[in-house]
Amino acid sequence: MADDRNGLDADLRGLDALDTPMVDQVRPGQRVWSAVWPKLLAVAIVLAGWQVVVWSGWRETYVIPPPATVLAELGDLVTTGRFWEAVSITMQRVTLGFAVAIVVGVLVGVAVSQSSLLRRAIGSIITGLQSMPSIAWFPFAILVFGLSEAAILFVIVLGAAPAIANGLISGVDHIPPILLRAGKVLGAQGMAAWRHVVLPAALPAFVSGLKQGWAFAWRSLMAGELLVIIASRPSIGVRLDTARQLSDASGLIAMMIVVLLIGILVDALIFGSVERRIRRNRGLLANGAVAALR
Repeated sequence: MADDRNGLDADLRGLDALDTPMVDQVRPGQRVWSAVWPKLLAVAIVLAGWQVVVWSGWRETYVIPPPATVLAELGDLVTTGRFWEAVSITMQRVTLGFAVAIVVGVLVGVAVSQSSLLRRAIGSIITGLQSMPSIAWFPFAILVFGLSEAAILFVIVLGAAPAIANGLISGVDHIPPILLRAGKVLGAQGMAAWRHVVLPAALPAFVSGLKQGWAFAWRSLMAGELLVIIASRPSIGVRLDTARQLSDASGLIAMMIVVLLIGILVDALIFGSVERRIRRNRGLLANGAVAALR
């Protein structure tokens, strides 16, 4: 009898071990290197391809300068106060616009996800707005608001809010019914149900919507800064347009690299960190047994 009980206890301990998150034994330095080296390899491949294009003579070097020239120009840019002023103005615009888009997107997403009438009325309109190129809104925005900050903010919100709303709607639509029933049985009603059941369950899709909304906001802002040039606000877009007018290929490509790097850093440091935290909290990180299954 004792042997049977010991055997049962051992089996139960084995089953518990299947649900126990496996601790990553990789040292921090190795973890950082494993994350960095693929990106460095990709950068090296791009730079090598770029240099090959320059060597091919397809275009003159004053049109497509070599990587070393552009990187030197970029190094000179980051040491100037005017560059950081331009970055600051651009980031202020996108931060404000994205914050407003989150508020609008969440309100619309909650309303549509809870009302079948609203879903039938404006559900397809939200998707249509999301697929509409943001640059197409600028003639209307300039007509209404003139060459002002309001015109840029208007298009940023229209570009980002539909993606955020659709992310929240999709997350709510794909909540397993058993979770909603379990929450109701445990007494979660009204706002308590939204706080403790609906929003946590919809969080992965909502974060994906936020990530997509950020991409639309950033693209809308860059288009806006090229079209709506405000003399007293020397943003990144203004510097891009100035380099184009002066045929400064090195400065133009250097600023394009800045635009790319800002987009990558925001995605990696903010949305990437949030997604990893969600996956870690839900036991979905690709380590241990999960990695083995792949």
